[in-house]
Amino acid sequence: MFRRGFKTWSEETSLRVRQRLGVTSAAPLDPLRLAELLSVQVISTHEVDGLPEDCQRRLANEHSECWSAITVTSGGYHLIVVNTAHKETRRNSDLAHELAHIILGHEPSVMFVSPQSNTALRTHNKEQEEEANWLAGCLLLPRDALVSIRSRRLSDSDASGEYCVSQAMLRYRLNVSGVEIQFRRRRTARP
Repeated sequence: MFRRGFKTWSEETSLRVRQRLGVTSAAPLDPLRLAELLSVQVISTHEVDGLPEDCQRRLANEHSECWSAITVTSGGYHLIVVNTAHKETRRNSDLAHELAHIILGHEPSVMFVSPQSNTALRTHNKEQEEEANWLAGCLLLPRDALVSIRSRRLSDSDASGEYCVSQAMLRYRLNVSGVEIQFRRRRTARP
């Protein structure tokens, strides 16, 4: 699935990012601060200059479930347009995903116009999408944060609120990182 060492590199990258932002390894990460650190501008569809009002309306309403965020790259400059119709937890995840593509140096996907909806779509390179998903999860919830969450015995709801991620994202990271099973074993091993 991933090239050798990629998961470790992702965790280490998350820690380096936190160092550069001046936050602890277990602290929540604000993806907007990371975007600022990477000199990436983040805007909503309403802030796109020259985007016709009917297009803004369709993106924000009728087609809001068809897209999450998109990165536009030109001459080394990156601009991310986020779908503000989504909950903040999803926007954080989407933004972290797009920033992960940038950190990883992924090439932009191919754009095409769907004849059915007359909407611009892009193809996805499965390997790059999986890498961006993994790194985004590490950026938002690195292992140190997950250990902190379980050590402090936070409920999934409280932890999701503190880290501004969905409970599904939290449970996923707890499971794939091995932290959930580590703490379950600790609880069952106690006399």
